[in-house]
Amino acid sequence: MSEENLRDTAAKEWPERIRAFALSLPGVSERISHGMPTYFVHGKKSIAQYRNNHHGDGIVGLCCAAPPGVQQLLLETGEDTYYLPAYVGHLGWIGVRLDRSVTWEEVAGLIREAYMTRASIKLKAELEGQERTKT
Repeated sequence: MSEENLRDTAAKEWPERIRAFALSLPGVSERISHGMPTYFVHGKKSIAQYRNNHHGDGIVGLCCAAPPGVQQLLLETGEDTYYLPAYVGHLGWIGVRLDRSVTWEEVAGLIREAYMTRASIKLKAELEGQERTKT
């Protein structure tokens, strides 16, 4: 499959899965920020942003807040799946290319970690309670 086809497929398949998962987290809302769907905790702290050719970079990706050290760890893997996102990379955020070989489990894990990095103690406890109930 060509790179262009991979981008088109990623742009069609990922946004709804990301939206559904992010909005299932306690206190998360969505709004357009800088022209892209962005997810916020309590409408204030952004946790993730879906990007499709943001400022002409050709990337279909998801940028997420990351715990300290995770950005560097993922970038050091040498995989082209992860990248330093423009504008928020210097804040420790990580980008994951959705037009590469990435699993839903990886993407959902990044969103969850972003949430746990930015959410209040109360919301974190609520999510952990929900997760315990599901198992």
